[in-house]
Amino acid sequence: MLLQIHWDVDPTILRWGVLAPRWYGLLFALGFLIGFYLMRHVFEREDKPEEDLDYLLFYLLGGTILGARLGHILFYAPGYYFSNPLEIPMIQRGGLASHGGLIGVVLAIWLYCRRREDQPFLWLLDRLAAPVALTGSLIRLGNFFNSEILGVPTDLPWGVVFERAARVRRGIEAVPLHPVQLYESICYFLVFGLLWRLYQQQGAETPRGQLVGLFFTLIFGVRIVLEFFKMRQIHFEAALPMGLSMGQLLSVPAVAVGLWLWQRASTPSSSPARA
Repeated sequence: MLLQIHWDVDPTILRWGVLAPRWYGLLFALGFLIGFYLMRHVFEREDKPEEDLDYLLFYLLGGTILGARLGHILFYAPGYYFSNPLEIPMIQRGGLASHGGLIGVVLAIWLYCRRREDQPFLWLLDRLAAPVALTGSLIRLGNFFNSEILGVPTDLPWGVVFERAARVRRGIEAVPLHPVQLYESICYFLVFGLLWRLYQQQGAETPRGQLVGLFFTLIFGVRIVLEFFKMRQIHFEAALPMGLSMGQLLSVPAVAVGLWLWQRASTPSSSPARA
């Protein structure tokens, strides 16, 4: 019992009248803020117009939020939301899917690049790979503060008793669980460090598709492994093939795309000028 870590933090930072900022929202915003400054460094280094960063941030925010919300609705609870359409825009109640968010980001970048010939699609995906990995790391830390996306029970000394979740959610017992949110957060941060270091070393000579290929391969490879340490989030996952979760099934094609992009960037014919 003495080795157990008890986590009972209020997800709301403070309450001041109608204002009630939450740790999740703060960490989400912090990821975009740091990412903005990292991209400003990229644009300065490669002589791109810095005024475009404001438009890029707008596209990324819209793509992330819309994609994550629609992904949650379509991948995890279509029946419920189609029966209760008025709840679709109520993101304050939770319900954002990382796979949907990534799809939304990719589509948003494609739309952004259509009017900017000096910023090709793969070029920008490579430069955004590290900031997006960092943002993912901070978002998973926000999930930890929210006591959500819980792990399965464990007797390891770093198991965490999520007391708040045990009080307010059915089926959650006050027993040590894998802090899988922290596992993901740490792994994503390490991926960020690798990708940012590679970009710092290569700069404009970065082969097209190399960094985003590594991003897809490593981030979603980690997701596939760590899903085995998570509780099932939705009841129909038990019927999915090979006992996999929805998160794992959605991650498999992402890893395949990542390996293809990385292999493509590693061929001798690959060059920074490649579209």
